[in-house]
Amino acid sequence: MKAILARLGPGLLYAGAAVGVSHLVQSTRAGANYGLLMIVVVVAANIIKYPFFKAGPLFAAANKKSLLEAFFEQGKWAMLLFYAVTISGMFTVQAVVTLLTASVFSSVFDLTLPLWQTSGLFLLICSAILIIGSYRVLDSIMKTVIILLAITTLITVLAAFIFNDSSVISVQTFSFTSQTDLFFLIALIGWMPAPLDIALWHSEWTMDAAQEKQQPLSVSKSVFDFNVGYWGTTALAAAFVALGASLLGKNGTELPASGVAFSGQLIDMYVSTLGKWSFGFVALAAFTTMFSTTLTVLDAYPRVLQKAFQLSVPKFKDKTYPLLVIGLAVGALFVLVFQLDNMKQLVDFATSVSFVTAPILASLIFFVIQTNAVQLFSNVEKYIAWFGLVFLYAFSSYYIWAKWL
Repeated sequence: MKAILARLGPGLLYAGAAVGVSHLVQSTRAGANYGLLMIVVVVAANIIKYPFFKAGPLFAAANKKSLLEAFFEQGKWAMLLFYAVTISGMFTVQAVVTLLTASVFSSVFDLTLPLWQTSGLFLLICSAILIIGSYRVLDSIMKTVIILLAITTLITVLAAFIFNDSSVISVQTFSFTSQTDLFFLIALIGWMPAPLDIALWHSEWTMDAAQEKQQPLSVSKSVFDFNVGYWGTTALAAAFVALGASLLGKNGTELPASGVAFSGQLIDMYVSTLGKWSFGFVALAAFTTMFSTTLTVLDAYPRVLQKAFQLSVPKFKDKTYPLLVIGLAVGALFVLVFQLDNMKQLVDFATSVSFVTAPILASLIFFVIQTNAVQLFSNVEKYIAWFGLVFLYAFSSYYIWAKWL
């Protein structure tokens, strides 16, 4: 086990960032509303996005530079697109993941503090961890958190199917003629397995891990590390769909919109079905899911922005990471103070924005990979990437047309 964990690094950071709202909220809602068929959707979304996410660590290991550096080499237009996509969504994304972390925590311990204050406390804790410990502490924490998450989620899923009568599951039928159903599908796929920004984050984590451990970058090791994290998060997403279908879909339960109510009802549903013995496992699985996401997202945006500023402005100081962490935390808290009433609406907004901007990042990533001196994608991965681009542009265009035009 120690030998395997020693080989893992950025892949677990990817998992920590990916397994969050897309799993605990969106996957659970998918299973509760539409049943086990949504597992097919979740797995399909992971397959069509696989080449774009793989490009992050693969490009870094093969070229000894990150995807962001490759963007910079394409010209100002590529960097402007990166800034637009990143800055437009980062405060909302951080707000959403922190809000759900605080909601789970408040529900478990029955706190009466206003949710924005609990969120602010977690932002403060995570900021201190990152500023004091940097990459090394982040890497160590995430290895423990992801192992806890995998174990507790697995136990909960197995218990759900052993102790629960899945024959009484009652869900609605998904219809492509229903705008409500299509909008939910877009929100689900938008963060499944995660926002495409993570490809850039993963690329930077791969470079920083090699520097921190003073080890040469290896393509084979980077791909192994990535695959463990990527397909592990896919399995966890399928597990949360199954949990939603098994425990919530049987009575057509509609999850509430507010953060604490959502978390409380979610945990209560699990515990009431599985028994009081399961409370610790369920609570720990839910909390580790969201805490890992809050911590990694709070690290990732400042990390890539610092690199981007350094590339764009050569005289830019390279020690601004703490200020960017604090700035992101303050901005996220600002969003929460003014947009706290409806968690479900905030989640759908953040995930939908990620879906709409995904084709832009996917195109940039694919262009960089295609113009690389050494071909990094297999023929199969190229076909999947082309299909993924067509799919992302088609559904994003439909969403924009249906929502605003």
